[in-house]
Amino acid sequence: METPENILIIRLKSIGDILFTLPAVHAVRENFLNAKLHFLVSREYAPLLRGFPGVDGIIPLDRAVYRSGNLKAMAAGTFELLRALRREKFSIAVDFQGYGETELLSWWSGAAERWGNVYHPLRGWAYTRTSPRDEKTHPVEWNLSLLRRCGLKIDPVRNEFVLPADALAKARKFFSANNLDENKPVLFIQPFTSNLQKNWPLGNFMKLAWHWQSRGAQIIVGGSLSERDALEPARAAGFPISAGAPLLVSAGVMKLSTLVVGADTGLLHLAVAMGKRVVMLMQSNAPGSSHPFQHPDWTVTPTAGKTAAEIQPDEVIAACAPAFVELDAGKIGS
Repeated sequence: METPENILIIRLKSIGDILFTLPAVHAVRENFLNAKLHFLVSREYAPLLRGFPGVDGIIPLDRAVYRSGNLKAMAAGTFELLRALRREKFSIAVDFQGYGETELLSWWSGAAERWGNVYHPLRGWAYTRTSPRDEKTHPVEWNLSLLRRCGLKIDPVRNEFVLPADALAKARKFFSANNLDENKPVLFIQPFTSNLQKNWPLGNFMKLAWHWQSRGAQIIVGGSLSERDALEPARAAGFPISAGAPLLVSAGVMKLSTLVVGADTGLLHLAVAMGKRVVMLMQSNAPGSSHPFQHPDWTVTPTAGKTAAEIQPDEVIAACAPAFVELDAGKIGS
């Protein structure tokens, strides 16, 4: 293979799945030190890529245009996207999404080498090399497997998100505005996910917060702008709420926190990629699940036949206790 000048990486959504490409992006960069890496991503997730140090350029896809029903805007957006893909004269296109439309976009890019993850036997026609989906491996490992099949060397595996300095500065302003001391233990709680079946009752998170607050921990409750009303009980209890903060500012708040607790959601995977200790509540931490990458032991799972919502608060409190000890989080009661 000739040394590529431009490489296209494709993963449109969502936060967790984009983060699951991070070790693969590091690997592509380390194998092609002088190439320019471009990432095709849905516009709303583009800010996340500021923490991917190997990425040189972002090609944003505005999916809102296609939901608008405005045919003129849809045509203009499609034309601009197709022109951007051809303009860079890509040598390699790596499609970690594996959808029919992303497969077509990888072909349209004009790259001679097109590598892609394949979900279905009938797909993969546009790729020159493929990796079939393996339900028994973590999504990160599946992405790395594609690169290994294509001859790339991956050693060591790096899952490192680099938080921009301006995001950390804004997070420090949030701490100051809420009289939080980053030198003392801080528990960041992310109560909700985009999937109701993954959620743990907010009342249980409140019990967790009260327990650790009574033992000296500071509490922060995170979430999206649309979740602010649902978080009113936490606000009424006096806990600082970071819901509605920009994604990277929320990342900065987690970076300044001691421990991050929540269900299987993108923000927790972001915490893991920043090297933060988490406790994740999820249905299973089996090899094919999306548990914290390289840390399946950082999970709390229900007993057989029960759902994640049925995990008891005492179990989560017990899982947090050794995490605070591991982190030497100052004087905090057990």
